[in-house]
Amino acid sequence: MRFVKNVLAVIGLVAILGAGVGYFKMKSTLAAFDPEAGATYKRMMDALIATGNPAEATVWKAQVKDGLTFDEVDQSIKSIANAMNIKGVGELPLGDQVSAMEGKPWRKLKIYLYCNPLTAAKMIDFSDAYAAYLPCRVALLEDKNKKLWIYTLDMDMMIHGGKPLPPALKEEAIKVKEIMKAVLEKGSQGEF
Repeated sequence: MRFVKNVLAVIGLVAILGAGVGYFKMKSTLAAFDPEAGATYKRMMDALIATGNPAEATVWKAQVKDGLTFDEVDQSIKSIANAMNIKGVGELPLGDQVSAMEGKPWRKLKIYLYCNPLTAAKMIDFSDAYAAYLPCRVALLEDKNKKLWIYTLDMDMMIHGGKPLPPALKEEAIKVKEIMKAVLEKGSQGEF
């Protein structure tokens, strides 16, 4: 019995030492991350815990002001993006496509693709993996209760989630983030 206790004590000691080494290794790795990385991941984790939905944890959304039609918000999104000088590189009327394929009405859903090509090129020069996040997307969606919502990707993870971006690139990425937030917020109010 004493032998078993000693073995378990040694196993416990090794586990504690391993956890301590892991903690300090992780802490030194995270010290090289952007100063806002911790807060960014905390917000994402809080949203994930609250909703249980990883997609909800990685997007920004705004409910469209009551009384606005899908077409009015569609025009608002396009107008705001144009006024803020971000290039529209595509539109996907997915709701219409689903309706056509099913042969019956489906909810309204349109995805807008926006890009600042020069900033995109710099992001990809920094890391090829950023290509998967491009172009920036905005979705105008009619939910199951007929309410309209605008969604866009939470760009904070890309900007602050790892090692710091070079200062000039970070500044450009933040400008694109501000444009996407403006499209979300102003578009949801029907502004032009």
